[in-house]
Amino acid sequence: MKTIQKLVVSSVAILAFTAMSGCSNMSQRDKNTAVGAGVGAVGGAILTGGSGLGTVGGAAVGGVIGNQVGK
Repeated sequence: MKTIQKLVVSSVAILAFTAMSGCSNMSQRDKNTAVGAGVGAVGGAILTGGSGLGTVGGAAVGGVIGNQVGK
């Protein structure tokens, strides 16, 4: 079961980074928010063992931090 969870988390991370690469017309702040959300989602999933709530929480916190970085 752990192998499936790791595969899902990796797939979601790859999909998120691929989707972000197509956003060339975004402002720097928008890019920081997207990258922060992606990194936060992966971090939250890793820290909570693949929990959906941990992934969403990590994405939310990462997005807020990414948004505030360039302020």
